[in-house]
Amino acid sequence: MSYKNLEYPENSLFLVTGGAGFIGSNLCEAILNMGYRVRCLDDLSTGHQKNVDMFLDNPNYEFLLGDIKDLNICKEACEGVDYVLNQAAWGSVPRSIEMPLFYANNNIIGTLNMLEAAHLAGVKKFVYASSSSVYGDEPNLPKKEGREGNLLSPYALTKRVDEEFAKMYTKFYQLDTYGLRYFNVFGRRQDPNGAYAAVIPKFIKLLMNDEVPTINGDGRQSRDFTYIDNVIEANLKACLATSETAGEAYNIAYGGREYLIDIFYALAEALGKHIEPNFGPNRPGDIKHSNADISKARNLLGYNPEYSFDEGIKLAIDWYKENL
Repeated sequence: MSYKNLEYPENSLFLVTGGAGFIGSNLCEAILNMGYRVRCLDDLSTGHQKNVDMFLDNPNYEFLLGDIKDLNICKEACEGVDYVLNQAAWGSVPRSIEMPLFYANNNIIGTLNMLEAAHLAGVKKFVYASSSSVYGDEPNLPKKEGREGNLLSPYALTKRVDEEFAKMYTKFYQLDTYGLRYFNVFGRRQDPNGAYAAVIPKFIKLLMNDEVPTINGDGRQSRDFTYIDNVIEANLKACLATSETAGEAYNIAYGGREYLIDIFYALAEALGKHIEPNFGPNRPGDIKHSNADISKARNLLGYNPEYSFDEGIKLAIDWYKENL
């Protein structure tokens, strides 16, 4: 994994918000394995303590229970921090349609609190999770930064606003910010449970239990599924990027395109299951097709994703077989 060779000043401290979540816990693990210090901030509303229990005996690891909607907690969390990896957010497009006020408070005000706290603490780099949902109804493929359409959900709106605030913090307060537009991340420790679970872990769990998954729509929607280690690489390389590349948003994906129906049958075959899916209605707010142009991240951040969908899905299936 190329990010293992990255070097930061000795004794560097990384703050990972949402550090007990799927992406956050993988970031904590990677940074600790590289020998640097990690402070994990999480309110455990969507993250899980079990995701970070393995780090509790590591002297370089510190856990802070707190909510990014609380500015004082954000200030405390940023004390002495070199790099912020802001992953704390609530996901799910359909859930955001049901809870727009909560999403605005959590994803916008929470991120703004973190930007302010990082600025006041003199943090070197502020890397934050954005989303491919900011492309909205823009029909062209591949998706390219600077060519966005009308937003389709409150969730997408929160991520677009986060990007604009981050740009302002770079412009007015000289805080180096880097927005990472994640495209359908999957891999170890992604939660398969709940009504809003991501499609790959949900399919794997149902198939392993000989249950019939439901595909929303006709299954011909496509996604640029991105293995977790590619996302770790992007976050860690953004921490080493130049100030000239700050204040921007970057597509973080593999640059491929997979159809949901094909993924379902590939998972069923890999798990040795002969199950046909159900088909349900399209979900409101969903983008039909998604595929990323990653040339901007490649050129400006040195991002060079190692894991294709096929390589990642094998690793993910192996993990779920051992851990579900």
